[in-house]
Amino acid sequence: MLEVQFAITLLCFALQNHIKKSILIEDGNPARYRLQTSTYNLDQSELYRKMTFGERDKNKPHKTILMVGETGTGKTTLINTIVNYMLGVQREDKVWFEITDDQSDRTSVHSQTSIITVYEFYLQESPIHLTIIDTPGYGETRGVDVDKEISESLFRLGMFDDCVHEIDAVCLVIKATQTRLFDRQIYIFDAVQSLFRRDIVENIVLLFTHSSGAPPKNALTAVKEAKIKCAENDKKKPVYFLFDNCQSDAADEDEDEEYHELRQDQSWNRSFRGMMGLFKFLDTIQPKSLRMTRDVLQKWKQLKANIKHLKAGVQMTELKQNELKQTQEALEKNKKDVEENKNFEYEVEVTYKEKVDIDRSVARVAMCCTVCEENCHYPDCWWFTSLSRCSVMKDGHCTVCTNKCHYSKHVKETKRYVTKTKKEKKSYEELKVKYEDKIGDSVSLVKKLEEELQELEKEKIKLAIEAFHCVETLEKIALNTDSLITLLHIDFLIEKMKEINDPEKAEILENIKKRAGEENTQIEDS
Repeated sequence: MLEVQFAITLLCFALQNHIKKSILIEDGNPARYRLQTSTYNLDQSELYRKMTFGERDKNKPHKTILMVGETGTGKTTLINTIVNYMLGVQREDKVWFEITDDQSDRTSVHSQTSIITVYEFYLQESPIHLTIIDTPGYGETRGVDVDKEISESLFRLGMFDDCVHEIDAVCLVIKATQTRLFDRQIYIFDAVQSLFRRDIVENIVLLFTHSSGAPPKNALTAVKEAKIKCAENDKKKPVYFLFDNCQSDAADEDEDEEYHELRQDQSWNRSFRGMMGLFKFLDTIQPKSLRMTRDVLQKWKQLKANIKHLKAGVQMTELKQNELKQTQEALEKNKKDVEENKNFEYEVEVTYKEKVDIDRSVARVAMCCTVCEENCHYPDCWWFTSLSRCSVMKDGHCTVCTNKCHYSKHVKETKRYVTKTKKEKKSYEELKVKYEDKIGDSVSLVKKLEEELQELEKEKIKLAIEAFHCVETLEKIALNTDSLITLLHIDFLIEKMKEINDPEKAEILENIKKRAGEENTQIEDS
């Protein structure tokens, strides 16, 4: 009994100490306080920021949770509820602590560029330390382009932050009253899940907010219909926890005080029961490494870069075909001069590459190979101090450019290569000089040109197969290969597999598309 009383006294003392060190936001019942935190912007692009409370004790167990939810679901209140639960705040204390800041307090630049907020909660009197990774609400007007950057932010977070190298739980925050999930909700759930191995399913839980305490039947049906994968209990039912978002609400002017007290008591009890369940779950589940997140995202990036390179290769092949056809027509038209080995002039449309300024609305920089004169990573290329760390690099060499050149042959700049054509006068003598070392007595000039075209076709096939293998690898390691990121390129790859007469690979891609469902291919336009 004395030990319990002593523990309660210590908690009360700690609580009073936190009140003294915090900033009063609003007096009332409860009184709202903002915890004093240190805020860090870790890199120039400001894709994520970090807010830290307290000092880390490396000997303490450390848990990390990822929060995903639509704007308006009460995700911010939920984060603050977690903090109050760890602080040991009780209803009778009549205080409420907040670690989150008001979005309006951010600068205009920060509100446009900051994608993820990392809350590090290092409470000395707590048995564990906690990191909360808060993804932005995807109901915001900034659109799907911002949603895509969440994946990039998680990638960079896992690469550069020593404190965030594994995830204990992915928390999908949904209103308990919701009857259906909207396209963008499904998109972001799908995109986040696609970053992990398939076994992340057992770490995904549903957090239902604005709950009355009754089972959220409609919301659970909506989750089921949207085919959202998550952890299941012994009865093969989704693991979920209920929360009420009214703990910090002050009484209305015309609200009966007794009724307000009763409502607040119910709200606190419901939410803190949910917290007990969530933390019990965190104690029992095995964390998942963000290392695989980096590997999977790197495969996504290589896939996208390879497909863009493939499309450029197809374009180049068609232009070369056109140039060859015009050259053959000129040889045929001047057949007599060819037979007599006389010089003549002809006009063809030749291809060339030119460096142009990148579209700043699409990307900040482009990774280009100076040897191959190709765009190896554009767009989605972010600045790294060492080019070897770019996601298209592997073992110091590019996985995209034609010659797979060393990273030192690449540059990151605000220009990229574009393929253009122009009319140019050629002569028969120039053509012979160009190919004199490549043709033998028994090989005609036309035949050599045809062989060169075949080499281009081989390169196109090689690129198509490389892109296919990226998709195939993702199906083995990713939770959800049917993500929009893959589907954006599926049709193009299917067409190329048919062109190179590989129906087996085309069928595999068709099956991936079929599983995803035709409606999901329209999400990006919503």
